[in-house]
Amino acid sequence: MPQITTQELVSIIMPAYNAEKTIIDSINSVLQQDFKSFNLYVINDASQDKTKEIILSFNDSRIIYLENDKNSGVAESRNKGLKNANGKYIAFLDSDDLWLPNKLSSQLKLLNEGWDVVCSNYTTFDSSGIKSLRTASEVIKYSDMLKSNFVGNLTGVYNRENLGVFFQKNIGHEDYVMWLQIIQKSRHAFCIQEPLAKYRLSDDSLSGNKLKAITWQWSIYRNELKLPLLKSSYYFSHYILNAFKKRR
Repeated sequence: MPQITTQELVSIIMPAYNAEKTIIDSINSVLQQDFKSFNLYVINDASQDKTKEIILSFNDSRIIYLENDKNSGVAESRNKGLKNANGKYIAFLDSDDLWLPNKLSSQLKLLNEGWDVVCSNYTTFDSSGIKSLRTASEVIKYSDMLKSNFVGNLTGVYNRENLGVFFQKNIGHEDYVMWLQIIQKSRHAFCIQEPLAKYRLSDDSLSGNKLKAITWQWSIYRNELKLPLLKSSYYFSHYILNAFKKRR
């Protein structure tokens, strides 16, 4: 593998709350990357289990431990990591999800070719194994993103030096709003067609929360993006159709 320069440093943001059952595997999936030039910012969101002890047990100088004084939520935790990050590139991984070993190296190749945003396909899984494959078109435009979130947060990487830093709002679908803003500025993203990450399904992923997600989506169109009613309805109908396609 070619020598990695400091200019290619990736800052990885990982919020964690009561994650003792899953965070070891998540951190190890980062440490096992064949691309080695990264810092992993793990933000302990006032966990009440052994999350802190587990994070601090890793003997790797690339892991940077941050802590919230009180439980602040995933958006504020990610923002704390972003405020401390100094890499050229920004990536995200939650404390229950996983990366494949070639995830970053595959993306850096495309980032070095001039793409400012690179994501990938990914799989979903639970205790019984792989459940589904989540896919997107090879090139994702802003108009595509208005119809659905085609950038899985666990797969996306963006060029901080070219695009700036994008903080998350403490709202439902906070990661979707962030990627909307990023791709609005970059104009498009490249999606690697190989699945390079694994998204863990939990109770929060199940159908009981679908109504809440639908409400959040409508609020994003109307309150965050300030779209007119007709245009909001158009994109919302596409969102519903895409949501059905993503069902487990």
